[in-house]
Amino acid sequence: MGGNGERRLRFGDYELDSRSGKLLRDGRPVKIQPQPLRVLAVLVEHRGEIISREQLRERIWGEATFVEFDQGLNYCIRQIRVALHDDVSKPAYIETLPKQGYRFIAPIVANGQTSDSVFLSAESKADPRPPASPVAPVPPTLPKRPHWKILVTVTFVLALSAAGIAVGVMRRPDANRPLKYTQITSFTDAAVAPVLSPDGRMVAFFRSDRAFFSADQIYVKLLPDGEPVQVTHDPRLKYNLAFSPGGSQIAYTVMDTWDTYTVSPLGGDSKLFLPNASGLSWLDEHRLLFSEIKTGIHMGIVTARDDRSEHREIYFPAEERGMAHYSYPSPDTKWVLVAEMDPQWHPCRLIPFSGDSPGRLVGPPGACTSAAWSPDGAWMYFGVAMGGKRHLWRQRFPDGQPEQITAGPTEEDGLAVAPDGRSLITSVSTQQNAIWIHDAGGDRALSTEGYADDARPPWFSSDGKRLYYLLRHGSPESPNELWRADLNSGSSEAVMPGVSMREYDISSDETEVVFTTQPAGQASQLWIASLNRSAPPRMIGATGEVQPHFGPDGQVLFRLADGNAFYLAKMGHDGSGRAKIFPSPILDLHGVSPDGRFAILGLPYRPDNPSRGHDIAFPLEGGPTRNLCDGCPISWSPDGKYLCLGVAPPSQANPAGQTLVIPVSPGETFPRWPAQGIQSLTDGLAIPGTRVVNQSNIGPGLGSTYAYVKPTVHANLFRIPLRQ
Repeated sequence: MGGNGERRLRFGDYELDSRSGKLLRDGRPVKIQPQPLRVLAVLVEHRGEIISREQLRERIWGEATFVEFDQGLNYCIRQIRVALHDDVSKPAYIETLPKQGYRFIAPIVANGQTSDSVFLSAESKADPRPPASPVAPVPPTLPKRPHWKILVTVTFVLALSAAGIAVGVMRRPDANRPLKYTQITSFTDAAVAPVLSPDGRMVAFFRSDRAFFSADQIYVKLLPDGEPVQVTHDPRLKYNLAFSPGGSQIAYTVMDTWDTYTVSPLGGDSKLFLPNASGLSWLDEHRLLFSEIKTGIHMGIVTARDDRSEHREIYFPAEERGMAHYSYPSPDTKWVLVAEMDPQWHPCRLIPFSGDSPGRLVGPPGACTSAAWSPDGAWMYFGVAMGGKRHLWRQRFPDGQPEQITAGPTEEDGLAVAPDGRSLITSVSTQQNAIWIHDAGGDRALSTEGYADDARPPWFSSDGKRLYYLLRHGSPESPNELWRADLNSGSSEAVMPGVSMREYDISSDETEVVFTTQPAGQASQLWIASLNRSAPPRMIGATGEVQPHFGPDGQVLFRLADGNAFYLAKMGHDGSGRAKIFPSPILDLHGVSPDGRFAILGLPYRPDNPSRGHDIAFPLEGGPTRNLCDGCPISWSPDGKYLCLGVAPPSQANPAGQTLVIPVSPGETFPRWPAQGIQSLTDGLAIPGTRVVNQSNIGPGLGSTYAYVKPTVHANLFRIPLRQ
């Protein structure tokens, strides 16, 4: 090799030119971005060696980088495979070794000599590294080092930072060419989930702040200046709007039964169109594409005629707990974009309509909940949440680079591409969630800054004097921290500054918190920490444990993923003694009763009513289970005197929702109610002393006090031009 380190390295049909920093194929440049190219260079440099993710982080991202880089590295590996036309299942160039790293396996020719290990430049030659060792099991505690607080902060830096790195290697909007938004609706509340009629003259949408599982109604507007008209009066939870080929019907999914109903754009009664069919769209007048429940909650994509003949499976998630809710066929019906969850939303997936392959992930590496195609099939569009915000992206079919379309302080979701392909309609929104408290003096805001997380209701201490909640303090991109408010003084503070949590539970004596984190590109992790920060947090699980709760006798209960199902499991505070404690699969671990006697479980669908799940109380010390309700939030006051049961979700008709507050007799855990549980509002009101609170998802305090997350959402439909 020459003294200046210039070199062309050949492998297969490709050349890596260290002088120009280019990847060539048959002498022609291959389109690849700088960051993936640098990763490829390191792998080629150490041909035949296993290069760990940590080694790549040090070489490419630098020793001083404290942000998560996993999604950025995943993106780089994907782009290398695209550039080299490499198949991850049968690699010719890049081999992935689970829990170890990556290895470049193709022979390399330099100056006519085949080499097993070559260096691209003098700089890389001065920095050789040994092969990576297999990754050891994660230890149950963090290493004790002098500056553990710094390490903890680094470990827990919000996974949004990883998304930031991924975004950094993708194309951003041109700041010098701002998009011109044209407003279509002007509601004082919200409009979401737009869909256009085939001729582009009508837009249908939910007048709601929820696109997924909305109890609100469907509206239709003639474009450009028609008045919005309500066309449904269906109180059930709904999602996924679709026009029939002629525009004479609008289809939507009812979540309770996973059935598709249709309604005329002129209004009238909704009619059952197809049972066990959700996320439905038409391929032509009689052929359909939709999601279907196979067993339990295993939902996949199928195609059939409207009489269900010619039924054929196209794609089902590999794990039986996976649910593919949305599907979007390409204009030539040869490809399908899929939005799926397990239970978190994944990036979108591109699959062949033939169903002979599970396809591959496309778009940016975030939570994809909506997608669309350009009319000519040249572009794929995505609505994706990354970095705490949801924006629109596009990617040229089949293997272009993801490009961000929208950015800024607003969020955009839902995609309806115009028939001419020159614009799309989306919902543009702003939202801020605040913590509110209801007491004898009425309702008042506790927090007026930041973005409260409504995934878990606020939690009161046993004496009712302190309130715990999750909050992104500075912006939606801030860490999702655990905060504590002193209700007497009115002061609030972050309990563990810089630590981003997904779920948490506080011990009854307020000495410990158990919580989960979600590192980018990895399984969720389970941690336990002292609330007074007298010792560093300890990781007690790193294999996808979620929904943690403190149980009796020093146990931590959690939902365990095992095979294709979830189970209720327990472990000690040090991560030892892991074991399943409920024999059958579950859907969710909702909580533990204040006395520690019962775990509240959501079970899969019942044989007598396969469309619905149901919640039970499982006695942790032995005994029969108790029926509770069908999928309703349950919580107790800190003193156990009241049980709160959510009976109505928020909607435009009832913006706050409803909760039943039911008295519990001394020494009991549950009220006296029917053996089959509470099936309706009427069942609950029949229990003496029950009262109705016009608020859903509450965190009960003592007496009549409760706390809740109050969202302020403003969303309207806008038309955005598309650059070619």
